[in-house]
Amino acid sequence: MPRILPCLWFDDSIAEAVEFYCDVFKDAEIRNMQRMPDGKVFTATFRLRDQEFMALNGGPLFPFTEAVSFFVSCADQAEVDYFWEKFTTNGGTESRCGWLKDRFGLSWQIVPQALPNLIGGPDRVAAGRAMQAMLKMRKIDVAALEAAYAGP
Repeated sequence: MPRILPCLWFDDSIAEAVEFYCDVFKDAEIRNMQRMPDGKVFTATFRLRDQEFMALNGGPLFPFTEAVSFFVSCADQAEVDYFWEKFTTNGGTESRCGWLKDRFGLSWQIVPQALPNLIGGPDRVAAGRAMQAMLKMRKIDVAALEAAYAGP
């Protein structure tokens, strides 16, 4: 077990949430689901990519906020599009600059690997144009960022 394990506190939807996340991330795995005597899932452990998680059905006392989010590094625009669609469908909500909330209220950052190079590139004027373009986006559009970096 890793030394630090994020524990996600859900109201009452742990089984649905864990199954959803393991469907979204194709290399995911549900490790364990502990059930109460009535059959309801109480805790679960699972893995998304190389990250281990724990989940708990704890009731409505502590909802998720944007103060904690999970950063998904995407190889290209197709991967950005895939995760964006999966997380915003059926109740998810878009935010700005590649951020969104899934239908369970958990915040995610869906970020293409090209983004740091474009907004942190050596040409500071071009990087500034890319940054200004990103600040107007919801889902990150790599082609639009590249066009902004290239300039007029």
